[in-house]
Amino acid sequence: MKHWMFNCKKVTHLVSESLDRKLSLDQRMGMRIHLMMCKFCSRYQEQLLFLRKTARLYSESSEEPDLSTQLSSEVGKRIKESMVHFLKKHK
Repeated sequence: MKHWMFNCKKVTHLVSESLDRKLSLDQRMGMRIHLMMCKFCSRYQEQLLFLRKTARLYSESSEEPDLSTQLSSEVGKRIKESMVHFLKKHK
């Protein structure tokens, strides 16, 4: 019998891998046991699945949203200034 008590580091790695490939039975069982007990890893899994779904929906959309019509000029100006400030700070 394999050891099925995985730590958070192992589970987050397995959660990520499970999006790309089918896990072994031992890996799936260990991950599920951990996820039942750990709200942080469960939240990580939910967030990763949400990001995956969002990325797929975005890539499947035929039209890119025109944010310039959705944002006021004041908000657009503040975002631009913030980005310029960030880039200057992190050069």
